[in-house]
Amino acid sequence: MELKLFNTLTRKKEVFKPIKKGHAGMYSCGPTVYWYQHIGNLRSYIFADLVKRVLQFNDYKVKHVVNVTDVGHLTSDKDEGEDKIEKAAREQGKKASEIAKLYLDVFLKDLKRVNVLMADVWPLASKHIKEQIELIKKLEKKGYTYKTSDGIYFNSAKFKSYGELAKLKIKGLKSGKRISRGEKKNKIDFALWKFSEEPGLRQQEWKSPWGLGFPGWHLECSAMSMKYLGKTFDIHTGGEEHIPVHHTNEIAQSESATGKKFVNYWLHGRWLMFSGEKMSKSKGEIFTLSELVRRGYNPLDFRYLSLLTHYRKPLHFSLENLDAAQNAYKKMKRKVSELRKEEHKGLDESKEYEKKFLEALNDDLNLPRAIQVVWKMLDDFDFSPKKKLNLLEKFDSVLGLDVKEMVEKKTKIPEEVIELVEEREKLRKAKMWKEADLFRERIREKGFVVEDRAEGPRLVGV
Repeated sequence: MELKLFNTLTRKKEVFKPIKKGHAGMYSCGPTVYWYQHIGNLRSYIFADLVKRVLQFNDYKVKHVVNVTDVGHLTSDKDEGEDKIEKAAREQGKKASEIAKLYLDVFLKDLKRVNVLMADVWPLASKHIKEQIELIKKLEKKGYTYKTSDGIYFNSAKFKSYGELAKLKIKGLKSGKRISRGEKKNKIDFALWKFSEEPGLRQQEWKSPWGLGFPGWHLECSAMSMKYLGKTFDIHTGGEEHIPVHHTNEIAQSESATGKKFVNYWLHGRWLMFSGEKMSKSKGEIFTLSELVRRGYNPLDFRYLSLLTHYRKPLHFSLENLDAAQNAYKKMKRKVSELRKEEHKGLDESKEYEKKFLEALNDDLNLPRAIQVVWKMLDDFDFSPKKKLNLLEKFDSVLGLDVKEMVEKKTKIPEEVIELVEEREKLRKAKMWKEADLFRERIREKGFVVEDRAEGPRLVGV
């Protein structure tokens, strides 16, 4: 069964054909470690994790590289503003290296909490200055660079297919535009190396053939991805915001330097939306994973929520939607716990369900459809419980929902909660539904969900 992926470069689904049979080289744009990553960021890494897991489910050996930007990412993608790491270090009274380590450690902890598989390589931009300087030298030798008063720039006019990934209309973008320091030949030209304004003012600066300074943000990803995956590799992932600038520039500088195609499949996830807008630090209204945990959610509630929307569609986040995902995930855990107790012998329908699950995955990572297959399987009474559990655990190699940990835990129910349940039952028998609903909420506030069954109410811990 062929794996098909939507390639942003061609704007169509394509059968995945790796460069090396049975192997896949994959690069994901990683975090700029100057602050906490919010759940919008985490959605991008869950998406990349699903790409990796689906490849592995299809028996590919995956080499996954995720960069860490600890220098060079300015507050504007247009080569203007202050370095985000330097700014955070100054504001928090710390070393740039301390800032990077602090927020990288938190980020890695968050990834583990949402069951994102760790990458094989985590290259730091600050540790690959040599490779970045060598890449600029190649571009300079081929005539793609020029110098301004504030840095070394890439001349986009010399790369004929510039903007193909984003389908940019280059006409009208070629005219020179004054920037804060120096002069760009074309508005869409971008910095490869930025000069230090004043030696010693920055914490992070390096000597180069062109002067003291630091690398451009776009250059970092090209240098590090090609070092670990080769001049051409299989898959590059990122968020949709990377398409028009960052990834467009990566392609231009990489292919200009090597004369070869940079990436075969470009995959981009859509944004997580909150209150109708992209969730971002600049807008102020954000949630971190730790904030969700403080509100009583399991990190895997958010992972489950992420599985319900296809990666090429915006994920509309609200606490109400997260509540619904939380309830569905809890229901799944209860189902699995009950399955472990069942002893009846049913049919072996593993092949049929595995085929449907794989069809969903291989249709451009259609996880929402794959989840539907899982629920249909869980509700199939004729399917052997033991076989069903074995298959679900296999599916979980993609889902990442900790199916093996889904066992019933005995919870001591406080006397006051039992009394609330009894009072609610009296109201229900009297058909006082609104009043009974109020008691349901009071029970929930105590940490329990009441399920109404034919044999009587059942309490489940939230």
